[in-house]
Amino acid sequence: MNKVTLDIRADADHAMLWRDDVLYLLDQRVLPAEEAYIRCDDARHTAAAITAMVVRGAPAIGITAAYGVALAGRDAFARRPSDWRAAMVDDLAALRASRPTAVNLFWALDRMAELISRLGEGDPSAALLTEARAIHAEDRAANLAMGAYGAALIDGPTAVITHCNTGGLATGGHGTALGVIRSAYAAGRIDQVFADETRPWLQGNRLTAWELARDRIPVKVMADGAAAARMAAGGIGWAIVGSDRIAANGDVANKIGTYGLAVAARHHGVKFMVAAPTSTIDLAMASGAGIPIEERAADEVLGCAGQRVGPAGVGAWNPVFDVTPAQLVDAIVTERGVILSPNAEKIAAHMADQPSGGL
Repeated sequence: MNKVTLDIRADADHAMLWRDDVLYLLDQRVLPAEEAYIRCDDARHTAAAITAMVVRGAPAIGITAAYGVALAGRDAFARRPSDWRAAMVDDLAALRASRPTAVNLFWALDRMAELISRLGEGDPSAALLTEARAIHAEDRAANLAMGAYGAALIDGPTAVITHCNTGGLATGGHGTALGVIRSAYAAGRIDQVFADETRPWLQGNRLTAWELARDRIPVKVMADGAAAARMAAGGIGWAIVGSDRIAANGDVANKIGTYGLAVAARHHGVKFMVAAPTSTIDLAMASGAGIPIEERAADEVLGCAGQRVGPAGVGAWNPVFDVTPAQLVDAIVTERGVILSPNAEKIAAHMADQPSGGL
């Protein structure tokens, strides 16, 4: 993966760029200290960037993977024009193996695979790129719709808490939970955001605060463990988070610490909102108990910014996600509308009927 500087302002709504048949990803590992892009010339580079968390956030991972398929198709046709589908197999497998929890990855790859099955024998490059761009554009449109639906639930002005990063950096633009916050702030319904720092990668501190500060939305960063005390102090109307996978019964997998935030919110009478596109809802997953939870290296917890903090010889448990039971969720917001007090019946109806409001 090659690091480059592009001639544009590096902002959250340009986290993924396609230029001159190459994919560029804003390197979220080094923000906010450095604003640099990683050049992905092929599918293997793209898969490696996803695994290394150059790009993160379920919708953004799916979009990136779709562009990776476009790169794979272009290269496969150049190598083996008479058998390009077979030439793509290894690249598609690498993309599918890049992260295990975010269902948007598999949703996007399945959508691209369905297109591949319908294409003729000529060069697939243009069709695959068009589909990847469509996935990108549809996600941004979905986020704008989500923002409006979610903002309408908030009686304000009030303060809110958010966890991890769910903004333009994590999506095709505008954001999921942070998109709700952006829309609600513009409507005068939110006057203060508290962003959990989100250990161990500090996405809340490095990314969410960076996005909100650029939008001139008042934000204060706090340690993840401070959220309950902040709720007890009063003035918090909602906790608003995103999701990497929502099970058919409404259980929600999201960044580690979300479950604890939901428990604290219920105890303190703070409403809990999950904002995610319908591509995040996995109807094949009956409950959160079956969602695969990625675990990463112990060094991520035992160190900070490359500096070892924990003592030698000590291990760490480092799950990246946890599962919040549906019973702790007051509302799931998608681009189709709002699911209040979600359960399996409401999730199924939402996915089948494409409602435009609350259930």
